[in-house]
Amino acid sequence: MNILQFLLILKAHTKLMLLTLTLSVVLVSVISLQLPKAYTATASLVVNVRGADPVTGQAMQSQQIAGYLATQVDVIRSPSVALKVVDDLKLAQEAAFQQQFQRDVQAQISIRDWLAATLLRNLDVKPSGGSSVLYVTYKSADPQLAARLANAFVQAYIQTNLELKTQPAKQTAVWYNQQLAVLRSNLEKSQEKLSSHQQSKGIVSLDEKLDIESTRLAELSSQMVAAQGQTYDSLSIQNNASSASASVMDNPVIQGLKGELARSEAKFSQLAQRVGNNHPEYLRAEAEVNSLRGKLASETNTAQQSINTNLSVSRQREGELRAALAAQKAKVLALNANRDAGSVFAREVESAQRIYDQALERFSQTQLEGHAGQTEISVLSSAVVPLVPSTPNVRLNVALSIIFGTLLGVGLALIREMLNRRVRSIYDVIAVLDIPVLGVLTAGKKSRRLSRGRRKLPGLNAPMLSLQEEPKI
Repeated sequence: MNILQFLLILKAHTKLMLLTLTLSVVLVSVISLQLPKAYTATASLVVNVRGADPVTGQAMQSQQIAGYLATQVDVIRSPSVALKVVDDLKLAQEAAFQQQFQRDVQAQISIRDWLAATLLRNLDVKPSGGSSVLYVTYKSADPQLAARLANAFVQAYIQTNLELKTQPAKQTAVWYNQQLAVLRSNLEKSQEKLSSHQQSKGIVSLDEKLDIESTRLAELSSQMVAAQGQTYDSLSIQNNASSASASVMDNPVIQGLKGELARSEAKFSQLAQRVGNNHPEYLRAEAEVNSLRGKLASETNTAQQSINTNLSVSRQREGELRAALAAQKAKVLALNANRDAGSVFAREVESAQRIYDQALERFSQTQLEGHAGQTEISVLSSAVVPLVPSTPNVRLNVALSIIFGTLLGVGLALIREMLNRRVRSIYDVIAVLDIPVLGVLTAGKKSRRLSRGRRKLPGLNAPMLSLQEEPKI
């Protein structure tokens, strides 16, 4: 079937098509006018997903925004929000809803749950593409009720969103408050152990006292080394006779006495050659020599005893320093032990203090979060009472009925043509009889022009003749 055949079929069934179109338009118009009117009210919200949290300071990552908006849509459509709307508007107490509930509901269900389910069926929430705006739409037969419920859903959602943020924080704050009591008790016990240890050991400042005692130990060690060196020198002198004699002879007093003795002996020798043994000068010189020899022997004996005394004193000093060094070392070791024990208690106190401070900080933060009255949801526009019903849309329905009626008329025309096939053009003759067309009988100039136009149509096996031409046989 070509376009010419299709147009001829439509022309032949014009009345059927017009009748079908008229009936479709009239039927749709009557049904649209009879349908109950419904009004749609829309409120818009802005979800600030890119701002930082006012308490924690954390911002949402970009890959989480789409999931967060989808979650908010589900929250708005949740029964919890619908129940808040029922309670806030006190719908369960209105007589109209109570009568409808008694008439329609047969199952064992409360009127609150029934109203919540009914409200959710007429609620629609759509996010705006590419933005953080949510549109909350409610449809109702009453325009004022539609706007009222749309705004009520917005307020209930904001309240629910705030509760979802603050309720977990409040529960966490209660748990942290309980843990703080335990941590505070542990901190007090640790501090008590450290204080008891310091009091029992008489420790005021452990590090300073240890430094003083360590310095004293170093000094005693130095003195001990010096005393040991002196004892070793005295012992060496005593054990070595030549060294002892040299040390004695090197004494200045002995050296002076030896000089005087040598001079006195020289003088005495000269006098012995000149005078006799009983000469007064001889006797005086002899007495002087003997006196000097006695002094020299006394001084030599004194020097020898001094060496022995120094050795004894050095040994005694060394013994005293050794005992003092041992006592000081024991004292330092005891201080080290006390310091180690005190360090353990101090670390326990520091650890308990650090854990307590962290828990206190987290408790303060969760307490602020639990009492925060801010939310990232803002009302962009409130729902207003619609003036024009959203359904039924008579103009749209009529337009659709025209399109549908036209298509239906065309379909009926084609079906009728198929049931009662007729020859309406030369193409039908060629297609049905499969014979060439020799000519077309026309009437008037219009038909002649049509014949001349058709003579030029492709696909014909023989030329077409007009009424004035004689066919050739």
